[in-house]
Amino acid sequence: MVKKTKGQTLADDILACPKSLAEKDHGLMEKASDFCEGYKKFLSNKTEREVVSYAVPILKEHGYTEYSRGTKYKPGSKFYRINRGKTLLMCTKGKKPVSEGVRVAVAHIDSPRLDFKPHPLFQDADMAFFKTHYYGGIKKYQWTTIPLSIRGVVHTSDGKTVTVRIGEEDDEPSFLITDLLPHLAQNQMRKTASEVVEGEQLNILIGSWPFDDEKVKERVKLAVMQVLNEKYGIKEADFETAELCAVPAFKPRDMGLDRSMVAAYGQDDSSCAYAQFMAELDTKTPEYTTLTIFADKEETGSDGVTGMRSFFFRDFLEDLAQDEGCEVRHVLQKSLCLSCDVSAAFDPAYPEVQERNNCCYLNYGPCIAKYDGSRGKYSTNDASAEMMDHVIGIFRDAGVSWQIGELGKIDLGGGGTIASEISVHNIDTVDIGVPVLSMHAPVEVTSKADVYMLYKAVHAFFNSKKPKDF
Repeated sequence: MVKKTKGQTLADDILACPKSLAEKDHGLMEKASDFCEGYKKFLSNKTEREVVSYAVPILKEHGYTEYSRGTKYKPGSKFYRINRGKTLLMCTKGKKPVSEGVRVAVAHIDSPRLDFKPHPLFQDADMAFFKTHYYGGIKKYQWTTIPLSIRGVVHTSDGKTVTVRIGEEDDEPSFLITDLLPHLAQNQMRKTASEVVEGEQLNILIGSWPFDDEKVKERVKLAVMQVLNEKYGIKEADFETAELCAVPAFKPRDMGLDRSMVAAYGQDDSSCAYAQFMAELDTKTPEYTTLTIFADKEETGSDGVTGMRSFFFRDFLEDLAQDEGCEVRHVLQKSLCLSCDVSAAFDPAYPEVQERNNCCYLNYGPCIAKYDGSRGKYSTNDASAEMMDHVIGIFRDAGVSWQIGELGKIDLGGGGTIASEISVHNIDTVDIGVPVLSMHAPVEVTSKADVYMLYKAVHAFFNSKKPKDF
């Protein structure tokens, strides 16, 4: 063995030397791949309603019951509450009373998509289209000429609620937004990327063959409406009481010859949601009560009754506090939260947007973000040194790997998470999430190892006996 020099020994002792998960444990990929088989099934649910509908039967299989206010839950008891079909709260009762605080993990289950306008259906040039209004931050040009599926719910005029999910399976029709051929696109190509395709051009082509009646004015529109009426019982006026959207029809796939990655729509933030979901399921009798949240509306600012700015979260904790005869404000002050949201992975094709010493890399574990926001830390939760020390200490003790970084260079922009909506309740909060390539694109890329390591991180957080001492 070659003896290290004094400088080498000192460097090993006091300098940081980040290593990839493969360098630390090359065999980790086998465990991560097994874990991500369930993750790929989870990814098939592409709206917040679908995620909640998918998760609840699994909760019941694992012994969760619907929360009942006033119940004296024993340590290890598992229960849940649904908020309007779009938000889900999941708890495992801890050994300590909730007056000692709870351990919260929150991720959002909405993703950028194309929502239907209230009056979406129209006919032009003997073709039928749906008009959309994009939801969340997208590059509009990425959404043309890709297969789309239509998802959502419709409340019909005859009192029924219909679930729509079409365009995903091989035997179902597909839908898309057309684009201009390059031969005639000289003027289009001179525009900036944000103007190449405008929002009002995001019209989904849904039909072209007319109804067989020459006396009808809009025959193609009638023909496609007939199909919807026969299949779902929908009339055109029912679109006014519907929540319909279009999402990419791509199925989750292993990516790379080594199958080390996952390519799929909606990994922001399903990668984090699945990791914390599995950590919640695998937590049996924690020291502190766990609260796992699937939240809606993060991509549009967390507003509305199902977003994290709603009082449903605090109201639920107040119910728990009252069940045990304590004040919710005292519960909140002693609680801790992991805001599980993705970060931007370094992409060597676009190195200019990242600062290499403070960015996240694929296969280096989940990324802790002390702060987010933009430019001068505007609109951010900035975790305290004490909170960082507490969480990192848990990870060290549990053998969890992590990295710390920012979303990108300071003056180029930034992003927000749910952390600000949690910390406003006097809960110490820090962001942690899976690094993602091509974030907010119709297909995003993550590392299986990073998703698995986030699961281990949240599980360690939930099962730590370390009290909050700051």
